[in-house]
Amino acid sequence: MIVVMKPGATPEHVQHVVELVREYGLKDHVITGTDRTVVACIGDKRMVDKSAIENAPMVERIVPILAPYKMASTEVKATHSQVRIGPAGFPIGGKKVGIIAGPCSVESREQLLRTAEAVRNAGCIGLRGGAFKPRTSPYSFQGLGEEGLKILAEARDRSGLAIVTEVIGLEQVEAVAQVADVLQVGARNMQHYPLLEAVGKSGKPVLLKRGMSATLEEWLLAAEYVIDAGNRNVILCERGIRTFEDYVRNTLALASVAELNDKTHLPVLVDPSHGTGHAHLVPAMCRAAVAAGADGLLVEAHLDPERALSDGAQSITPAALAGMMPVLRQIAQAIGRDL
Repeated sequence: MIVVMKPGATPEHVQHVVELVREYGLKDHVITGTDRTVVACIGDKRMVDKSAIENAPMVERIVPILAPYKMASTEVKATHSQVRIGPAGFPIGGKKVGIIAGPCSVESREQLLRTAEAVRNAGCIGLRGGAFKPRTSPYSFQGLGEEGLKILAEARDRSGLAIVTEVIGLEQVEAVAQVADVLQVGARNMQHYPLLEAVGKSGKPVLLKRGMSATLEEWLLAAEYVIDAGNRNVILCERGIRTFEDYVRNTLALASVAELNDKTHLPVLVDPSHGTGHAHLVPAMCRAAVAAGADGLLVEAHLDPERALSDGAQSITPAALAGMMPVLRQIAQAIGRDL
């Protein structure tokens, strides 16, 4: 349920409600808006005396939360959230559309530093690159591990870009959180609940990719694990789902962007690289994602896709990345945003 405070409620009034909520064994989440404050209450409400809370000073009303994903729902927060990332604090979910680009995996120091320079010059706000890579085959390149993290840290220091990198195991969360500006949870780990709780406690923004066969409700409930662990800075990423089609690696479900903008206040990115699996389709899907209302894009870009150690077929070149930015800016401006 949500306890809606009256306009003008003081921090003392809010704290009084929080203490009442805790007495009933519920977990409280205080959300401060421009006009009023609400207290979201999560837990078993069967033993709660709602009238006792409703009669507290400066309480306007109590509203039930109908969605199964409580804290991610627009019922709790009607205005869209912004998650600030990187040294510059770029707001994902604001008026500007943020582009994050880079290779699937960190392959070498020279490769990543050159890519970071190209990504920054193209006008992107973040650099993606996997230090640890979960691969379908155990014989595929698995990333450089901790050495890759050191290279990512140097790339951020040189470029000023936000670093987005994947964490694939509980034992890596602390090390990755020391370097990354955004912890990515990949599609294969979307329902790895202990990992979701661990990144939720990390204090760093979390980019949560949709599972290959996950429904939107399952995806949002996964986000709920991160938020419930104490981290409200969650960014959703649509990366396509597995269907019967075989002309693409995954089917990029762009309708999810519009639906998520209606159902959740969390910002939404689109990954057109995994969503198609083919570099020649990426620019068109980037244009479509921005038009659909995505808050940003997560694009794989590689200096030499033909020789990439992972996902070369879906990686565009830095030149192609720079070339599509003016068109993306025009589309963003046409719908009242910017790039």
